[in-house]
This record gives sequence, structure tokens and C-alpha cells, in this order.
Amino acid sequence: MAETVAVILAAGQGKRMHSRLPKVLHRVAGRSLLEHVLAATREAGIEDNIIVIGHGAGEVKAALGTEQKYAFQEQQLGTGHALAQAREAAGEAATILVLCGDTPLIRPATLTGLLQQHRDTGAAVTILSARIADPTGYGRIIRDGQGRVKGIVEERDATPAEKAINEINTGIYCFAAAFLWPALTRLKPDNDQGEYYLTDAVALAVSQGLRVETLVAGDAEEVLGVNDRAQLAAAGAVWRRRINAAHMQSGVTIIDPETTYIDVTVTIGRDTIIYPGTFLEGNTIIGAGCCLGPGTTIRDSQVGDGSTIIHAVVLESTIGPGCQIGPFAYLRPGTILEACVKVGDFVEIKATRVGRGSKVPHLTYLGDATVGREVNIGAGTITCNYDGRQKWPTIIEDGAFIGSNTNLVAPVRVGAGALIGAGSTITEDVPAGSLALAREKQVNLPSRGKKGEEKRQEKR
Repeated sequence: MAETVAVILAAGQGKRMHSRLPKVLHRVAGRSLLEHVLAATREAGIEDNIIVIGHGAGEVKAALGTEQKYAFQEQQLGTGHALAQAREAAGEAATILVLCGDTPLIRPATLTGLLQQHRDTGAAVTILSARIADPTGYGRIIRDGQGRVKGIVEERDATPAEKAINEINTGIYCFAAAFLWPALTRLKPDNDQGEYYLTDAVALAVSQGLRVETLVAGDAEEVLGVNDRAQLAAAGAVWRRRINAAHMQSGVTIIDPETTYIDVTVTIGRDTIIYPGTFLEGNTIIGAGCCLGPGTTIRDSQVGDGSTIIHAVVLESTIGPGCQIGPFAYLRPGTILEACVKVGDFVEIKATRVGRGSKVPHLTYLGDATVGREVNIGAGTITCNYDGRQKWPTIIEDGAFIGSNTNLVAPVRVGAGALIGAGSTITEDVPAGSLALAREKQVNLPSRGKKGEEKRQEKR
């Protein structure tokens, strides 16, 4: 059994979010609020994490998986009651770290410092507090004349004098388990909400003459909670600043950090330049020396060194080194571009591999295709891959040249070095090195044009 167990309280409804989704599953910077808290505890060295769930329990389990340890709070009767539900799962752990699932900005270093102070002082309770300019909505830390903690009072129960205090309770604590579990059985719902407040356990420790310590967070921003959509956006802005600053310190140029959105899960090589309006999401890996944006979204994709992507959407795709994408290109899931491929304006590619040095400059759809090396795809080329029941493949071998406005009706193969005449509709395989023409013979009808019509009108 681990010496220290983290218990994350995530059972509340989050009514102010006005959402069908449980509050802790709302996302900022590529992770849910709850996943941010879990990541912080794990980076602080705590592997044994218990999540107390209630409202939306099934959705939380589906999001985090069955390997995660859970405790269930059937009725939401307060934070003290919620923590008590984790008693069995916590086992014989000596130290219990308590966090809220809606505090996505907490840093691992702060948790490490809190745990260290708790151990060094031998306290029964160590509270993470913070001093903020506007403490409205938070519980206040009450101290005596010597600065010792007397207790915590919730905002709704505070007197005017207590509301003037700017040191707040962040909802993050370390407890000695030997004190905590018996204390929880003594809590009473003697408050306006009729709930069992975990903060009352602090008052119990004080009344028993036990040591109660505090660690004041160095940056109050990291302990801010998320209770509504405005606070969700504010948390996203903090993460955006953190993430962008870290990338810039590592050698990435971000032209306008305020309008560049990068998930915490993204990695970027040095000397890459990112222009405004760019979104890098999910498990995206960007190589070195790339140029991204403006107006570009890349999600769950890999981009090789030295590639340029402008005004494009790239989803679940792999782009090799030295590629040029955009403007206004759309790479859908399953797209693989080898090195030095050009994909130009108004091109859509789906589930297709394009070989090294090939060019798809403009106005093209490639779906379920394999394109060889050094192939040129003319403007207006379409792979007709769907017959109403299933998708069919198109294969274009090395060095082929596809003329403009060509329809390739799958399944079909164009051999190496073949040439397709512009305006063709290809329904059969084209042998290597061949010229294929498949279009109606042009017919010119005299006196049927505009001038001919004018002459006919004059005769009437």
C-alpha cells in the first residue's frame, strides 16, 4: 500500500456550467479538468489516486477507464461526506492528499511542497491557502492573534469581518490518516446547506490541540477553480500562456501567443514558426523548422521537419519532411504524405498515401488512393471512390501525370509513367507508359453560337 494516497473529489453536479456533461469532464488545453488534476498528482510522485464520483459517474468512468480507482458518493452531502466514501479504497495509507477535480491549474511542484511541509512539521492537517484580491465565493482561513489557524469558514456562513479576509482555502489539503478518518465520523451538518463540511475537520484538529499548518501558494492563479463557463475560459487562457511560454523558451517562435492554441499534449521542434489563429491539438508532433499558419488546425497528426502548412485543416494524418500544404487544404484521417509533397489550394485528401515529390496543386479530391512518387495531379481531378455501398481504391503509380478535370472511377489503376489526357473519365486500368484519353469527341455546330442566334433573330 502506498504511503500517500490522493483523493480527488469529483462527485458534484456543477450546476453553474448548465451542461449535460459532468463539470470535471469539460476540457481545457487538450485535457479534461479532472485529467489535469490527475496529471499533477502523478507528476508529484503520487501513483495511487482515488476519484470520488457521483453525478455523471458512468461518463467519468468511460472517460478515464476502468483501471482508475474510484469511490462512489450516492448522495451529494458535502465534501466531508465525499471524502469519507474513499476510506476503504485508501487502505492503510498514512497521508491523504485531498484535491478538487475542478482545479486544473494546480502545479506538481506546489503539491510536492505541500506534502513536504506536512511531513516535516508532523501536522495533523496542512492546508494549501492562497491570497487573492477578490476572495468572493471562497472559504476564508481564520487565524488567531499569533497567526495560528483557528478554522475555515465558508463564504455563505461568514460574518462581514470574515468576508474581508483575503486568505482563502483552496480545497487542497494533506491529512494524517490517523486523524482524518475518525474525524470524518464526527462531522455534523450544522450549516445552512445541511452538508458535512470537510473544513469542519480542521476545526476539530484545532479543538484537539493538534498541529494545523498552511502553505500559501506562491501563485494564486494555480488554485483557481472552475464553476462556470467564464472560469473555464479563464483556465484555458492560463494554460495557453503556460504552454506557449514553455515552447518559446524551447526555441519555438510564436508570432502572437494570445491567438495561438496549443494543447498540453503537443510537442514541437525548435525553429518552428507558428502564426496567429493556429490550433495544435491532441497527440500532435511537429518537427523542427516548420512554418504553421495562419488559420491552421492540426489534430492528432505528425508533421515532419521543414514542412509548411498554411490555412489548412489536418486531422489524424502523417506529413513527411519538406512538404507544402495549403492554402485551404483539408487532410482527413488516414492521409500519409511522404517527403516533399505539395498539396495546394482547395484539395481534400482522405485515407490516401502520396509518394515522395508528388504534387496535388489545386482543386482535387483523393480518397482511398495510393499515389506513387513524382506524380502530378492536375486541377479538378476526382477519385470516384464510392458506389453508394462501399469505398473502392485508386492506385496511381510512380511518375504518372493526371491531366486536369479527370475522373478516376475506382477501382482503377494508372500505371507508372502513364499520361491521362485532360477531361478524361477513366473507368479501366491504364498500362504503364500509356496515354489514356476517355472523353467525347468535340462537335462544332456552325451558326449555333451567340452571333448565329442574333442573325436568326434578324431574319424573323
